[in-house]
Amino acid sequence: MNNSTMLPMDTPPNLPVSESAPASPDKDERMWAMLAHLSSFSGHFIPFGHVLGPLIIWIIKKDQYPLVDDQGKEAINFQITFTIYFLISFVLCFILIGFLIVGLLWIAYLILVIVAAIKANEGVRYRYPATIRFIK
Repeated sequence: MNNSTMLPMDTPPNLPVSESAPASPDKDERMWAMLAHLSSFSGHFIPFGHVLGPLIIWIIKKDQYPLVDDQGKEAINFQITFTIYFLISFVLCFILIGFLIVGLLWIAYLILVIVAAIKANEGVRYRYPATIRFIK
């Protein structure tokens, strides 16, 4: 067995050896991570606000808060991915199936953003499903 993976004799086997466990995000960090997701709703009122909102929050707070860095990138990736999905479904509207897809995408968008905001507010690093990771 490798010496670096062995536990000291006085350490119970069910306790982590690491002395510096990552601190849980504080209230402000969780709030900014949540706002990175919720700011995407500005796209309903401002052109490209769905991408600009999370992008602005991420750029301003990414160096200050690790959770905002992670969740800001996740929100931006989701917004870009869903923009692509919406564009494809609008093209499909010419063969009528796109109307159904646009409606389903919009409902999924609302639900996923709200779930992501709630998880971020809990300090959880949420991952959107079916998202292309443009920014890593």
